[in-house]
Amino acid sequence: MHELSIAMSIVEMAQEEAQARDLRVTAVHMKLGPLSGVVKEALLSSYGIACDGTPLEGSRLLIEDVPLEVFCPTCNASRTAVSMQWLACPECGSATPSVIHGKELEVTALEVV
Repeated sequence: MHELSIAMSIVEMAQEEAQARDLRVTAVHMKLGPLSGVVKEALLSSYGIACDGTPLEGSRLLIEDVPLEVFCPTCNASRTAVSMQWLACPECGSATPSVIHGKELEVTALEVV
């Protein structure tokens, strides 16, 4: 389960930021796309484990799900893909090899006190 190592990295990064600013982290905000290769529920569970015994113990991990958005060259527009397995424009059915959003695995903010 690689989500635990990801959670440990998130905790480590948040700890470093908090220590550098002499603050306490109460929540970590992040964006997660369906093509990131990370299972949201596993990451949430792993986050609690990774926080045990650290200054982040008791903090929350708040995940924003990012929809899979692709660019359709036929329509010349960005569209929300219907399936991760078949990247096609939901309007015209054309293949859409350009992924605009959906690969995200990024910390976007820390709530601190």
